[in-house]
Amino acid sequence: MASVNDRAQSAFGNQQDEATYRKAVKGKARFLRRFGDDTNAVYHLASAEVPVIGEALGVRNLVMGTAPLDLVADAAASPTPAPTTRTVEGADGAPVIVGNIRMGFGHYRISMAMASAAHAMGYTPYWLDLASFDQTTGSKVIAYQNDLYSMGSRLSQKVGLFNRLYWEPLNSEGFRKLSYNAGDQKNAELCVPLFRDIPSDTPYVGTHVWPAQAAVHAGLTHVVNAIPDNWPMALHLAEGSIHTVQTPSAYLGYHQLRGMDPKRQLKAMPMDSLVYTGHYVDHELVENISHDCEARRRRLMGGGPVRYLISVGGAGAQQELFAAIIERLMPYVQTDQATLLVNVGDHRGVWEALARNVKGLSDAAQCHFDNFAEVKALAEGALDGELTGIHAFCDSDIFSAVYSSNLLMRCCDVLVTKPSEFSFYPVPKLMIHRVGGHEAWGAIRAAEVGDGTYEIDDTDEVLAMIDSFQLDRELLAFMCDNIEVANRAGIYDGAYKVIDLAVNGIA
Repeated sequence: MASVNDRAQSAFGNQQDEATYRKAVKGKARFLRRFGDDTNAVYHLASAEVPVIGEALGVRNLVMGTAPLDLVADAAASPTPAPTTRTVEGADGAPVIVGNIRMGFGHYRISMAMASAAHAMGYTPYWLDLASFDQTTGSKVIAYQNDLYSMGSRLSQKVGLFNRLYWEPLNSEGFRKLSYNAGDQKNAELCVPLFRDIPSDTPYVGTHVWPAQAAVHAGLTHVVNAIPDNWPMALHLAEGSIHTVQTPSAYLGYHQLRGMDPKRQLKAMPMDSLVYTGHYVDHELVENISHDCEARRRRLMGGGPVRYLISVGGAGAQQELFAAIIERLMPYVQTDQATLLVNVGDHRGVWEALARNVKGLSDAAQCHFDNFAEVKALAEGALDGELTGIHAFCDSDIFSAVYSSNLLMRCCDVLVTKPSEFSFYPVPKLMIHRVGGHEAWGAIRAAEVGDGTYEIDDTDEVLAMIDSFQLDRELLAFMCDNIEVANRAGIYDGAYKVIDLAVNGIA
């Protein structure tokens, strides 16, 4: 029997069919049998320090505690953020929760952008990773699903038939269906016990739909669901929250629930459920756009080496392509025409595979492993100083692994990346082939804004683009010009607007 407020039954007035609903209920029941039922468990949260980003972004971590947490008192006891150009009058260090999960690096990256914006605006951000509570049923379910997704991502890059017949359709059309939302809504109910210490009116930003759905099920009233990517999918719907999107095309697509049920025209989302905010970008990056773009022009047009940052995603996919890119760049590096930065995140095995497959890479590279202070010093020194050679970055700490790319982005000239969440960042981008069909429109957005290339899915064409960057420095200077135009239009201000919506709602 469904409850009166059972959100798996419908979405924005669009009823799910009975078979879809029964399947969702059975799916939740299977997880309960597999991972246990903690519906009536009493969990408490505690506030703890966060490695790396705790100091940089003023963020606190929510972990399992032994007594009820007074979140407001804890925030009041934390150091009040220093004033910035974005500080909001009256913020006074009040708490804002960023609910997230690690699924690849993208959702953590969005979370860091939200925490950075909240800190810059004068709030105290709290990090709530629903996958980090190993003893809870909800966390076990999330970990199980994340493992499946990571395995699919890796397999899609190794087996073309699997990618073409299953992975691409699942990521572009399977997750798009309204029926998919029903199962996620039932599963999100399993995370509710973690929210019992959180006051219902606490500003809360979910950077993945599951934390957003869970917060709504738990009765929180100030929930923002920060939708990633640029391809409307019912996977990302969390009715009861304010949905934010980064692009105008995503706004129109979500408003109409475009293509989410091929058999009927769905009712549109209400106007008070959807907001176009612009791109979710960290305060430190937005605040320094003019400085960093000018520094790039000075280096590029002054004949210095072109700095390439290659960021390998959490799934470690596309290693053969990365190896080919590095092989093409090595002669340029050897003649001081290019500098290469390779961040493999927390995947040491990815670097070891690249070092085996690219002749001379291991001997040429300076490795900065498990030393975030060293990475920070290198990145800061390179903002206005010189940087040559090949540098490899890896850190077993997930926060260091992800945030290292944030630091290195500022001092690089071009970011080599698949069209993931990086598509929306204010740095010149070489967009390589996507991993999953949902990413395709991220590259389209970057190409139209002009701060990145179109998606390039052919290795030879990727290598030709690198040669063009080397021969015609104006191409990257052109992207810098477009970044500054977009910045003046407020395109990169999305994270600030999301925090404002979480605190104040829609005016």
